[in-house]
Amino acid sequence: MQIQINTDSNIEGRDALAKHVEGVVHFALSRFSDRITRVEVHLSDENGGENGDKSGQDDKRCMMEARLEGRRPTAVTHQAASVDDAVDGAADKLKRSLESTLDRLQDAQRM
Repeated sequence: MQIQINTDSNIEGRDALAKHVEGVVHFALSRFSDRITRVEVHLSDENGGENGDKSGQDDKRCMMEARLEGRRPTAVTHQAASVDDAVDGAADKLKRSLESTLDRLQDAQRM
């Protein structure tokens, strides 16, 4: 499973952040790793000013998109007060979405 991380210019700590995001994604999606070809993570600060000094409640956004073999991409978005919380929330949403998708596929194959 390949993980690609993209950030806007208002997100700091790219190396440490990348390691954290990879860990969260691997932990949340390890069950599906043999079915996922790539996960794209897009992080942004919705209220970030020129110096990134503007802040607001739930202004950090994480969009995650998983590409399953032979399927259309599955994407989720989560906004939170911190980047870490946004990543955790998006990973949880993506995990639940993939569980649902793969369960439906498995049920259809049984018929």
